[in-house]
Amino acid sequence: MDIGSSPVSTCSREDQKIYQEWFSFADSDGDGRITGPDAIKFFGMSKLSRPELKQVWAIADSKRQGFLGFNEFITAMQLVTLAQAGNEITQDTLHHADLSKLSPPIMEGLDVLLAKSKPSPKKSDPDLDGSSQPQIPSTVQWFSSKSTKKIPLSSVTSIIDGLKRLYIEKLKPLEVTYRFNDFVSPLLTNSDFDAKPMVMLLGQYSTGKTTFIKHLLRCGYPGAHIGPEPTTDRFVVVMSGPDERSIPGNTIAVQADMPFSGLTTFGTAFLSKFECSQMPHALLEHITFVDTPGVLSGEKQRTQRSYDFTGVTSWFAAKCDLILLLFDPHKLDISDEFKRVIGSLRGHDDKIRVVLNKADQVDTQQLMRVYGALMWSLGKVLNTPEVVRVYIGSFNDKPVNEAAVGPIGKELFEREQDDLLSDLKDIPKKACDRRINEFVKRARAAKIHAYIVSHLRKEMPAMMGKAKAQQRLIDNLEDEFAKVQREYHLPAGDFPNVDHFREVLGGYNIDKFEKLKPKMIQTVDDMLGYDIPELLRSFRNPYE
Repeated sequence: MDIGSSPVSTCSREDQKIYQEWFSFADSDGDGRITGPDAIKFFGMSKLSRPELKQVWAIADSKRQGFLGFNEFITAMQLVTLAQAGNEITQDTLHHADLSKLSPPIMEGLDVLLAKSKPSPKKSDPDLDGSSQPQIPSTVQWFSSKSTKKIPLSSVTSIIDGLKRLYIEKLKPLEVTYRFNDFVSPLLTNSDFDAKPMVMLLGQYSTGKTTFIKHLLRCGYPGAHIGPEPTTDRFVVVMSGPDERSIPGNTIAVQADMPFSGLTTFGTAFLSKFECSQMPHALLEHITFVDTPGVLSGEKQRTQRSYDFTGVTSWFAAKCDLILLLFDPHKLDISDEFKRVIGSLRGHDDKIRVVLNKADQVDTQQLMRVYGALMWSLGKVLNTPEVVRVYIGSFNDKPVNEAAVGPIGKELFEREQDDLLSDLKDIPKKACDRRINEFVKRARAAKIHAYIVSHLRKEMPAMMGKAKAQQRLIDNLEDEFAKVQREYHLPAGDFPNVDHFREVLGGYNIDKFEKLKPKMIQTVDDMLGYDIPELLRSFRNPYE
């Protein structure tokens, strides 16, 4: 599967030097990023119309980061060249053009400006691979700012950078005060914001999860095991790296530049069954895959695995951008254990896609019955009124068994595979939107958590009978949730899982919790109502 080659690789060395010089000139603050104001000044020299430049920016900034790095800048320049030659500005035009034969566009007056400008020591040329690191303000400044102050957007270099600051200045204090990290999700770090989009594969054993990843990569990854028996016995994160190697779970969990520090809460028993497989690969530059052990049936799932399997899948589900549930035509029964795992994906229904794999092992008539049986089973497990998207195919390196499925079945499999690959290709483009979506969800969850915890604290007596009062509150937690919902007019679907909340709450003294602090709640409300919309407005297409 190809997401697209690096724009730098499509240019000659001579053109790369020209683009490098142009990029440094256009990048007014030398942070390795061209923002909207920079683009308006520089792209105006192309003499293209505003609607044309709007389309150029939209295609170049396909990930909607709100800025252009060096790679995206080259894409924009290639689009400008095509537009000046009279071509329509579309993704298809760029895809079908012979980019190696494109010359840099005509930029009127640029040569004169370059001759006048003097090289500034503050400016740094981006690497040819587009991996220049932006200047990030000191974290000390983040902590010293008062939460009530508006964040100056002039000092924010991207949407993700803005979300980091909003989190540290406005949302994190609320989470720490009401121990949100103990009940719902660990505190976020910089690596959580900067991580590549992730795709998790779930399913019972031998449904083709590891083979699916191998099929996309067109090669195996370090430590991959494939067979009819339960072969993958650990969680494996397959990601980009300088060379092929496997890193143990305990090591990867303490690396600050990796978004897996939260997994330490599951203990050494889990970390010994977790590893990171790194390899240089073009696809892994854009997407990280999470290969999981097959869901076992019976008591094996709970007794033979010495860690909380559903808890781990729930943790990864919150981090992932897409969750693929793989089924085998011969293993359609959804066991209680698999049902529990699917239940742990609650709140992430929009990320779930179902794959009926190995579909060429049955003929067309059987496939129709298998599909019906799968939809019936899923209807009992996925508590959503909408029909879940099911992809049918045989995702491996072998040719489709046309003798079983016939020419119509083969065509169906090819179209389904194209649809699934298209879904996967869209993931990097939607990554920034997904980060914003998850951030807003987290902020609302933190607010509701603060309301719940402060309400329970308010219900505790001042002096006598604290133990009995706490036990009564824990036993009647559903009723307390209902009271909070009515008092603050909150949607019931946004409340946490009662059983999990009750389990965690048992380890705390409720009277030690903080009372409700309206200023903190107001700060988060201001962030949701003002700061985030303002941030998105600042980094939208500058030609809109």
